[in-house]
Amino acid sequence: MASTPRSSRSRPTPSPSHHFDAIGTRWQIDTAAELDAACIAAIADRAERYDRAWSRFRDDSLVQRMSSEPGAYRLPAEAVELFRVYRALYEATDGAMSPLVGRALEDWGYDRAYSLRAAASIRPVPRWEDAIAWDGETLDVATPVVLDVGAAGKGQLVDLLAGVLADHGVGGFTVDGSGDLLHTSSTPLRVALEHPLDRSKAIGVATVTSGALCASATNRRSWPVPGGTAHHVIDAITGIPTRRMIATWVTASTALEADALATALFFVEPQRLREWFEFECVRMSPDGRVQSSLGFPARMFT
Repeated sequence: MASTPRSSRSRPTPSPSHHFDAIGTRWQIDTAAELDAACIAAIADRAERYDRAWSRFRDDSLVQRMSSEPGAYRLPAEAVELFRVYRALYEATDGAMSPLVGRALEDWGYDRAYSLRAAASIRPVPRWEDAIAWDGETLDVATPVVLDVGAAGKGQLVDLLAGVLADHGVGGFTVDGSGDLLHTSSTPLRVALEHPLDRSKAIGVATVTSGALCASATNRRSWPVPGGTAHHVIDAITGIPTRRMIATWVTASTALEADALATALFFVEPQRLREWFEFECVRMSPDGRVQSSLGFPARMFT
């Protein structure tokens, strides 16, 4: 899933925390009371089912089947919202943000073996219209494709786990997937925004009262390649890692949208995305300049 700048969270009073690993990253859920065994089991099951459907790193995943077998695939229920957001951002970025970048990521070295060695040539990213068709239940795959939903998947799983907590009667919680988080407690949550050029520093501190805060950065998942450095934010038009921004932070009502928008903001200006979504954001360019929307809930240091 998407690489996220790490953040330092603080809460006024200690609270019970449930820690676990899922979809290749570390998770923390803070609640007012300890979670019971049934809720913990349901959290683990939901994360496993999501990973089994969407991971391109597993032999048994649905995504892995699509990479070798064209055909019609009935997708899990969460695909409706996932593809709604992806399609909107595909259009808003004129095709730069796409779930079809998986093969290019593999060619750049971000493959199932984490080889981090670029291939001699990078295969072009197929156009949505040529490769897949989605009708709300079934995905028709015209030719084998490697789906990569990392730009939005971790955020969506944050939302889904929040739904599990709500179904079990848990109120007032924070679901944190290694920096992509959803906060529902009445107690504000303070989050330091890690400086992507110096991890020992923060560029500001956000205060989340309710809703999601997600981020993406090119420093957290990058590796050397001939002639420079590659990272995981691929421009689907060029097939090349984008260089326009180095870090983004987004607040929105859902973590799915916040996570996806954090990647889309590497490609287009915020005002273009506001035609589809309501959000606030901060972006940092490679020269260290910071752009913050007026409504972003943070005290910025730079």
